Amino acid sequence: MDPKKEMYAKRGAQLVKNLQKRHFEAYYCDDRSAALEKALELIPDGVTIGWGGAMSAQQIGLMEALKERNVTLLDRDKAASQQERAGLMKQCLTADVFLTGANALSLDGQMVNIDGNGNRVAAIVYGPDSVIVVAGMNKVCDTLEGAVQRARTLAAPANSQRFEIATPCKQTGSCHDCLSPDCICNQLLITRHCRPAGRIKFILVGEELGL
Repeated sequence: MDPKKEMYAKRGAQLVKNLQKRHFEAYYCDDRSAALEKALELIPDGVTIGWGGAMSAQQIGLMEALKERNVTLLDRDKAASQQERAGLMKQCLTADVFLTGANALSLDGQMVNIDGNGNRVAAIVYGPDSVIVVAGMNKVCDTLEGAVQRARTLAAPANSQRFEIATPCKQTGSCHDCLSPDCICNQLLITRHCRPAGRIKFILVGEELGL
């Protein structure tokens, strides 16, 4: 086995146990193919599905696979106007299933997400009956402090490059703890425990996914 894959597998097994102690559902998958299979297994037919900040779910092919399923997709990227887009984002808050990623995870089983509009962290906190988090093992940090630092100083500056915004991190690639009108770091969410038990489900992937 590749040394990094072996390390990911060992850290993944430890993280699954720690997430389960916090009443999350958690699964470790060696690769994208296995992760896609597990995600489809967790999503029943007939449900309404929304997503936000779900680059990793896209990378494993989940969105494409769902187009072939008997489900209703709330795809904001297909909106004809900003008003329709905003409406779809609000509908996601009451979807049956919400797909998302993690900006960082701590090895003791806590998730950190940082958000610009707040729609993604809002859905993680409350609303959808089931939240499925797809996360590559590159997102895992040894400590919660390290996870917060990763979210703020690595994930956020990297994500800023995807948007047409005028923030310092967009220009320099580094966090400036800014108060820009375009700031994408407006909400910082630490999810440390799951209630009701099993509502949030983690699919950990032994590859590097997302930013």
